[in-house]
Amino acid sequence: MSMFLKVLISTLSVVLAAYLLPGVSVDNFLAALAVAVVLGLVNFFVRPLLVILTLPITVFTLGLFLLVINALMVLLVAAVVPGFAVDGFWWALLFSLVVSVVSAFLNRTA
Repeated sequence: MSMFLKVLISTLSVVLAAYLLPGVSVDNFLAALAVAVVLGLVNFFVRPLLVILTLPITVFTLGLFLLVINALMVLLVAAVVPGFAVDGFWWALLFSLVVSVVSAFLNRTA
């Protein structure tokens, strides 16, 4: 699948998640595109370091701590990208879950 299509699917996932969750807001499509790109970059560069550093607690919690890491990545993106706001940790956690499910569904059908 081309990179353009993957970014478009991620952008649509961000827009849909922001539409479904009242604690998350995206100002426009360009902001959603920026969120998709920055979230992809953060997940590529920062997330592996956090996973390695928190490996003992991740093993202890049987992998559930990865959900916390995902929520922290969303909060980091919200702090960096203008036009994207998340009201708190729990909204970030729900946002990451919705984006994951929608992206998986759209990638499967594409």
